[in-house]
Amino acid sequence: MYKKMKIAVNTRLLIKNKLDGIGWFTYHTLKNIVKNHPEHTFYFIFDRPFDKEFIFAENVEPLVVSPPTRHPILWKIWFDFMLPKTLNKINPDIFVSPDGYLPKTNIPCLNVIHDINFVHNPNDLPFFTRKYYNKYFPKFAHQAKIIATVSDFSKNDIASIYGIDEQKISVVYNGADELYSPVSEEVKMRVKNKYSSGANYFIFVGSVHPRKNLKRLIIAFNDYKEKTHSEFKLIIVGAKFFKNSDLFNVYNTLKFKDEIIFTGRLDVNDLHQVVASAVAMAFVPYFEGFGIPILEAMYCDVPVISANVTSMPEVAGDAALYVNPFEISEIAEALEIIELDVNLRNKLIEKGRIQRQNFSWEKTANKLWADIQTIIDTY
Repeated sequence: MYKKMKIAVNTRLLIKNKLDGIGWFTYHTLKNIVKNHPEHTFYFIFDRPFDKEFIFAENVEPLVVSPPTRHPILWKIWFDFMLPKTLNKINPDIFVSPDGYLPKTNIPCLNVIHDINFVHNPNDLPFFTRKYYNKYFPKFAHQAKIIATVSDFSKNDIASIYGIDEQKISVVYNGADELYSPVSEEVKMRVKNKYSSGANYFIFVGSVHPRKNLKRLIIAFNDYKEKTHSEFKLIIVGAKFFKNSDLFNVYNTLKFKDEIIFTGRLDVNDLHQVVASAVAMAFVPYFEGFGIPILEAMYCDVPVISANVTSMPEVAGDAALYVNPFEISEIAEALEIIELDVNLRNKLIEKGRIQRQNFSWEKTANKLWADIQTIIDTY
């Protein structure tokens, strides 16, 4: 007889107008899964009042468990004390955590660990945050029945660093919102008039914190401007996080700082148009578990300059101009090349159209559901 399952999910990162990479992963995978499986009941567990847009179907039961998880002490309280009480009441068949954290529970868990950058670059994070991650994430990894992650790079990294059997780690990848697509010349002109005073521009998308390597990117852009006298601008889209004083100290010394535009976070419709109107995506972090902006650019027919490290070559394939993210001169040269070489841009766009077919949120959701089903069938 077919069993109707109760599936509890950590949805604390579904916050209106504040979705980031993991938030978008949570949004798109759960939206697909709950709609495709109306026979099961999904308990979405939030840590604060939620927006109704996140209740994707009638088979979703939302619950709010306080306190809001804003820092490591509250993470500990929520995952070790408050969440287990709620799970005892629900008594679900499985607990799914899209953000890597797990509660103290004997319930079988599917845990999504996107990357373990904090192991390799601990100083990029505030003191107590990195202490929490490096103390508890190894435990979360071993507690999970299956770990899902978003690239073969992350799979190998987690297996190696934490001593996890690779058979326990599933690669589900990421996708891009269906909204991302090319826009008309009319839209491009309107966007450029709004954001870059009518000039062509490179774009970076991502949260503003050290691992995104923005300090080297803006220095490289300044050097490129100094050499070429180009009219291009650089638009940086993303919320400011921690440890940015060094970035903005450098920014304030640059000759062409007025040609660098920080927009902050944009809503998804504006973000789509700004990405699709760029001449190229300049995405050169020194560590990524996946790198969703690479894929979003490809879906918009925008060529990509990518760092040649961690997961990024896996995502971009042969559809990017690669640079060493630690070499400012390489980044500057790539900006110049991509501006001047129209044929290269067109080749990268064509290759991007092929490469992007490997990734979609539907594929991600299907793989994640297969992992849920494996845990249910096994445990």
